[in-house]
Amino acid sequence: MEYILIIIGAVFVNNIVLAQFLGICPYMGVSSKVSTSVGMSGAVMFVMTLATVVTYLIYHYVLVPFQITYLQTISYILVISSLVQMVEIILKKVSPALFQALGIFLPLITTNCAVLGVAILTVQKEFNLLEGVVFAIANAIGFALAILLFAGIREHLDLMGVPKGMQGAPAALVVAGILALAFMGFAGLV
Repeated sequence: MEYILIIIGAVFVNNIVLAQFLGICPYMGVSSKVSTSVGMSGAVMFVMTLATVVTYLIYHYVLVPFQITYLQTISYILVISSLVQMVEIILKKVSPALFQALGIFLPLITTNCAVLGVAILTVQKEFNLLEGVVFAIANAIGFALAILLFAGIREHLDLMGVPKGMQGAPAALVVAGILALAFMGFAGLV
């Protein structure tokens, strides 16, 4: 039951993008097409889950025993940067089309505060390793849900007769605000 609460809380109630406002840069930048959003969601899920596992182990088996927890943020950033480089190399070899489609936004995962935020929240909430992995995957699913909904709406808006002054970023920001309000309806569920 505890894992179900973690999942519902991370995906809907405390959505990493729409409730905690982490990961906004790729959310706004990559969400113009659903196909690119799917690729970004997969990359974020992989990096977020792997980063949570590695940072959990570093925190509990290196930083705490040596009493250097003040190095948490910098060590987490180094781990996340390394993992993103690994994903970039793998995508370049496995799926050059997806690598090209993501373009400049793939390095954005390095600075995606959602990945760093989940790693830090895992330690702050005192999750064990399995709970941390479930939390990371659920947050990645929440990120994917938010970005895919947003991309679908943005693609639909491109086909509509949106007034010239609202095209592009203004319409995107209004839609993002409405989605955030919609997800606020889940508040108090968990």
